[in-house]
Amino acid sequence: MPARTDQATDPRLLAGLLLARRGQAYFSRKLNELRNDRLDAPSLVAGWTRRHVVAHVGLNARALTRLTEWAATGVETPMYASPTQRDEEIEFAATLPARALRNLCAHAAVHLDVEWRDLPEEAWRAPVRTALGRVVPASETVWMRTREVWVHAVDLDNGGSFDDFPPELLDALLADVVGAWRRRLGPDGLPALVLEPVDREVTYALAPDGTAPDWTVPDGTVPDGTVPNGTVTVRGTAADLTRWATGRGSRGLVTSDGAPVPEPPRWL
Repeated sequence: MPARTDQATDPRLLAGLLLARRGQAYFSRKLNELRNDRLDAPSLVAGWTRRHVVAHVGLNARALTRLTEWAATGVETPMYASPTQRDEEIEFAATLPARALRNLCAHAAVHLDVEWRDLPEEAWRAPVRTALGRVVPASETVWMRTREVWVHAVDLDNGGSFDDFPPELLDALLADVVGAWRRRLGPDGLPALVLEPVDREVTYALAPDGTAPDWTVPDGTVPDGTVPNGTVTVRGTAADLTRWATGRGSRGLVTSDGAPVPEPPRWL
């Protein structure tokens, strides 16, 4: 019997699926490197052990599977019944024996991948609703999963690093974070920041009073007068800026005025 392949044919979607699958492999490798007795140690997520991270990643796969099934059948199946139910599930799963917790995470990932593989081309455009209430096409589940597995692989605090991320992932993550800040805070709530990845030809300029005509500058040069006085420029590699922007430390970054690197706004 020939191997079954993705029903999707869109090149961008297939590239996204590949990046998500690479991320799953990266997370699984970092998890497999941890002995069972190390799962109780703290993770890089405040208040969570490594067990919580593993539980969350597994349950996230189940939640995204529900959205994929929603797209396939047209029957509404939300990610979670409520934020409280989501949190309670994570707390319970984190108490499972190590083998059961690992199995939950692995089997949920396989189930999600099978649902993605078998989703017809047209169903990828079906609207579904995220846990935050946004209505998005089902194809957005691929990016949602990509963020989870790559970033939480680092959160296991077992040698995972943003430096390991593919360049296209770093670019997409940093743009995603800046876009999330802009949507949630609005022009009046944005901090006065310019983010300069020293290894990229792009700059992100955020002006709190809306004076910047374009907050992503492809050639890396912000024109004079487009950001207000007092704007802080934060410089570093794309990996270090993305780590900071996602709330995971400012190592490797410097500011234009030599002051401490500011805390970033919340991402998700």
